[in-house]
Amino acid sequence: MEGSFVQPREETAAEAIEAISEELGLFDDWEERYRYIIELGRTLPPFPAAWCDDMHRVPGCQSQVWLHAQQEGEKLYFAGTSDALIVCGLVALLLRVYSGRECAEIEKTDPSFLSQLGLVQALSTNRGNGVQAMARVIQKMAKTALG
Repeated sequence: MEGSFVQPREETAAEAIEAISEELGLFDDWEERYRYIIELGRTLPPFPAAWCDDMHRVPGCQSQVWLHAQQEGEKLYFAGTSDALIVCGLVALLLRVYSGRECAEIEKTDPSFLSQLGLVQALSTNRGNGVQAMARVIQKMAKTALG
């Protein structure tokens, strides 16, 4: 199950947010950005079926979303998936920002970047609320790991 966790591509969460912003900026409209986000979801590592249970389910999401965290030293690594393609992409985007980071950095990385990137506004209200709920669960996991 080790291969289920997202490894960081950028050095920091802030760098990941900047890279995502630049990537989304390459597209002229939200239709193209949605396709890109769906493709991101296809890059998620396989999520074990055993974790698709109520213990790992994220409340507040329109679609089914599951997250699992594993702590290694000061860092938290996340695995996640959804039953909806666009939401898998949103999971991939969030995990690119948060997975493999120190708990303190996760806590300090405010999910307002989702609004700043225009994601929350471009999604349906339920999906926008859901992606923010995912970010809150990730931050809560970090806070719990810090004790």
